Amino acid sequence: MRLSDFHQRLADLGALPVHRDRVLRAWLQGRPLNTGTRRHPNEHFLPLAVRNALPQLTSELDHLVRIRSEHPGADGSARLLVDLADGQMVESVLLPRDGLCVSSQVGCAVGCRFCMTGKSGLLRQVSSMEILAQVVLARRMRPVKKVVFMGMGEPAHNLDNVLEAIDVLGTDGGIGHKNLVFSTVGDMRVFERLPQLRVKPALALSLHTTKPELREYLLPKAPRIAPEELMALCERYARLTGYPIQVQWTLLKGVNDGQDELDEILRIFKGKYAVLNVIPFNSLEGDDYERPDGDRIVEIVRYLHGRGVLTKVRNSAGQDVEGGCGQLRARAVEVVNIDRLRG
Repeated sequence: MRLSDFHQRLADLGALPVHRDRVLRAWLQGRPLNTGTRRHPNEHFLPLAVRNALPQLTSELDHLVRIRSEHPGADGSARLLVDLADGQMVESVLLPRDGLCVSSQVGCAVGCRFCMTGKSGLLRQVSSMEILAQVVLARRMRPVKKVVFMGMGEPAHNLDNVLEAIDVLGTDGGIGHKNLVFSTVGDMRVFERLPQLRVKPALALSLHTTKPELREYLLPKAPRIAPEELMALCERYARLTGYPIQVQWTLLKGVNDGQDELDEILRIFKGKYAVLNVIPFNSLEGDDYERPDGDRIVEIVRYLHGRGVLTKVRNSAGQDVEGGCGQLRARAVEVVNIDRLRG
């Protein structure tokens, strides 16, 4: 089901835009579709044909996504392995402080060498309704006031569906625009289209290194745009929206945690409206890389922060449940394949 299909179904039943908005808002809040208001009870507001069709429509929406398994973390997060209607799986993460991380693709084509999701390649795009359904699923479990597009996939590679979902969440979904965070490895289409939107999300850039050659190796299929140029593009968007750019930097021991990187960070961040989020590598994601020692992480943050770069440590949610991005799906796929062989 596409969002246009949802609207057309209701229109064919005689629903006016005001009726369609009522039903959509109820769904996005995780409430029954026939939810009314104190002033306008459902039976006095929605056309009879629409009311009669809501049970079937509810069933179809409920089949967009389903929880396969839930993995609570000690940090207050919970990783969700989510089944899509065609049998594919994605991951969503309930974050502390009413946040949610959603997936925009099944797999990913960027192929980041330190990411489990990238190892699977791209299997298919996630529709805008499937993205929204991840939010609905989460809101039935706890409040969601912030949505970050940092789960499985590269949002820029599924731009139309992601931007449609962002528009809906920033309007009928009731989420503040700066609390919608679009994450990308860097794609010119992002810098062209985001400024044109009525709902302009905050932007997060997965940078990971200041060295062009190293970045090409770590992110094999990311656009070949120099880190310094990416920072300049982000800076223009940050000044336009008034939201600082969140620069993501996965810390890899002996790879991008050296003094040369830190000094280059100071140079390219100078004067930029940006925050650096250092993310110590989740060593459970593979054996090729390691996370730096705790003392080194503290040293890095102090060095950068003390020289004017606002730096925060962002540990991946749910590390204690072996829930690095893509891991839950990878293990589930392995189990499914073993079961098929046994069958």
